[in-house]
Amino acid sequence: MPSDPLLVVVLGPTGSGKTALSLALAEHFRGEVVNCDSVAMYREFEIGTAKPTPAERASVPHHLLDFADPSGDITAGDYARQARAALQEIKSRGALPIVVGGTGLYLRALLEGLFAGPQRSADLRERLRQHAGEKGSPYLHRILSHLDSAAAAKVHANDTPKLVRAIEVCLASRTRMTEMWKQGRDPLQGFRIVRLGLDPERKALYHRINHRAQKMFDAGLVEETRALLEKYGEGARPLAALGYKQAVALVRREIDLNTAVHAAQQAHRNYAKRQMTWFRREPEVRWLAGFGDDAEVQNQATRWVAELKQAELK
Repeated sequence: MPSDPLLVVVLGPTGSGKTALSLALAEHFRGEVVNCDSVAMYREFEIGTAKPTPAERASVPHHLLDFADPSGDITAGDYARQARAALQEIKSRGALPIVVGGTGLYLRALLEGLFAGPQRSADLRERLRQHAGEKGSPYLHRILSHLDSAAAAKVHANDTPKLVRAIEVCLASRTRMTEMWKQGRDPLQGFRIVRLGLDPERKALYHRINHRAQKMFDAGLVEETRALLEKYGEGARPLAALGYKQAVALVRREIDLNTAVHAAQQAHRNYAKRQMTWFRREPEVRWLAGFGDDAEVQNQATRWVAELKQAELK
């Protein structure tokens, strides 16, 4: 019996060159890229997302980019369902699917499935978001700590969306979220998964992150943010993403440009650190010591994928 086809996952912290590596692999192996960045899924959010350029998208087929309305809300479960459908389409064409992005929860939902949590409550969510706006995300974190201390230990105190969902699960199900996590999941079937992780030297990564954040502001991030605010209002979820959040504060004249840039740089560096902590828990990652646009890193990744694809021919 032929073995299952290969599925390549390119993961790593922000600024590590995941897009460059995914494009190199896609061009070499006739691959198609499936986005796994939660903000890049939204239309009209361009500068602050570092999406592939139009030329890059023209050279390689891309999926789940620019498909969500900024006024909507794409959950991890929504993403997993649509990404799995995209993977099956790519598989039917005999192409190599390459999932790339840094949103760890969405990647886990895609590969391992999610627990069957309760239905969402729009009223409860709105009340919790209002509390976060008035008293700050740490207030929600304290509520979750009271309801489920183990779940609170796994969610960052400033991650409002995850805090809202965790509290919602606890209240709606009348049980701890950690107990819900123990329920059966629905892991992805029909693929041999290889995870390629980018692990550049920390100082070099932070330097690149600082440069990229500055470049976003130079490229018009504030002007883009102002236009998005005027069109969608402050309720658009992507406006809370890194870079956009600082640009919103600048548009409101709460901070000046220099403060906004430094705050965005710090936020991205902190996010990169959290991403690496998350991805270190991913199983069987083949780590690459460098950036995804390094020739040596690309050659090593290409050799690994080529070796694994040989199994499909045996």
